[in-house]
Amino acid sequence: MHSLKTLITSLSLALILVVSVPGTALANESGKEIGDDVAIILDLVILRPIGVVATAGGFVIFVASLPISLPTWSVGKTFNALVARPAVYTFWRTLGEEM
Repeated sequence: MHSLKTLITSLSLALILVVSVPGTALANESGKEIGDDVAIILDLVILRPIGVVATAGGFVIFVASLPISLPTWSVGKTFNALVARPAVYTFWRTLGEEM
């Protein structure tokens, strides 16, 4: 149990350090921003899995909302908000790019 606490604490501190590095202020001699690498890693490890869960959850909520959105003619708007936006964020943008 003690080693699990130590592992969680260490990973939390590492994540805080990685997130707190200002990527836009740091640049190397080739002009590439150092923060780009950190943004890509965080995007791949944290944001993409969250996006997959948001897309799947949004689809479930969309199907559940059909009895309400069909009579009000708002199926397209509901689909865009709950399924399309999370899917675009997860699957179609490049790694490390912010929307």
